[in-house]
Amino acid sequence: MSTQAAGVVVPGQEKRKKKLVRRAAPDGSQRIRRVVQWVFVALNVWIGAQFYLWVRWFERGGQGWAVNRPAGVDGWLPIAGLMNLKYLLTTGRVPAMHPAAMFLLIAFLAMSVVLKKSFCGWLCPVGTASETLWKMGRRVFGRNFRVPRWLDRELRGLKYLLLGFFVFVIAWMPAAALKDFMAGPYGTIADVKMLNLFRTMGVVGIAVMTGLVVLSVLIQNFWCRYLCPYGALMGLASLLSPVKIRRDTQACIDCGKCSKACPSSLKVDELVQIRSVECTACMACVASCPVENALQLALPAAKAPDAAARWRGRAVNPRAVAAVLAVIFLGVVLLARMSGHWQTAVPRAVYMQLVPHANEVSHPM
Repeated sequence: MSTQAAGVVVPGQEKRKKKLVRRAAPDGSQRIRRVVQWVFVALNVWIGAQFYLWVRWFERGGQGWAVNRPAGVDGWLPIAGLMNLKYLLTTGRVPAMHPAAMFLLIAFLAMSVVLKKSFCGWLCPVGTASETLWKMGRRVFGRNFRVPRWLDRELRGLKYLLLGFFVFVIAWMPAAALKDFMAGPYGTIADVKMLNLFRTMGVVGIAVMTGLVVLSVLIQNFWCRYLCPYGALMGLASLLSPVKIRRDTQACIDCGKCSKACPSSLKVDELVQIRSVECTACMACVASCPVENALQLALPAAKAPDAAARWRGRAVNPRAVAAVLAVIFLGVVLLARMSGHWQTAVPRAVYMQLVPHANEVSHPM
């Protein structure tokens, strides 16, 4: 019996194997992703500033610098987006109130179907803030604290319970009720109510926000991992994506760096492909891999005699991810604008009556 068949390593054999390993070229995925993240943060800051000026104009009785309401603020109304999407599916008509919320929801769902939960890993401003906080915590404390595995599994179910609650309530409402709710005073200024929630935050609100920030510093992606129903929806949509993180077991040297780098704590080094709803396609695992083509964000592998041929043309590089996300986002926004279903058409006199008294408008349910 040969020493190789018996599993005995011949002196120098391991060294020769290491020489055959082709080291991966420097990976720029995280730099590209950070650029995309902060461009989207800047876009949201600009939208938020314009919306604040718009609200203040009405609160001052029409005095000062008048600006137009930015329809993009509807992106911060995910419940309105879900309600409007159900209205569209049941009636075939685009809702008149906050239509941009629905179109942006459709865009983000399309991103998840095409490129896993990439909205969360590449675009979401809350996800970017969460990532910034846990990285800050790692620099301060030298590490992030891990939730015990049994508790982690239970806590991850919370975001699906929240999503289920919202979906159940909206599914229960008939189309006429959805239309009446969105066209009523509360639905009309839901965006203003959202802004005032942060502008006039009380002691309880400040305590909750402080707790979330502290937990996000200590625990990786605390909000996104355990509490975000929007991320839960994107994760479920991502199950349809043909693109996944895929590992070539022949090229892999089992160093475990990919699993250590994964912000979702997935066991990348133990799987051939990552199907988990927690994968955000952030490519941090790919960036950490020291071996060329051992780990890729890729389409399903083609049938081929060798690994190199199997992966050729199937990998999705970070520039392609950024380009596809931009095409989907801009394409949906352009479609909504060209079809005349982007802006909410509410007379200025109605806003003048409602916006200054937004805190007095109560939820109709």
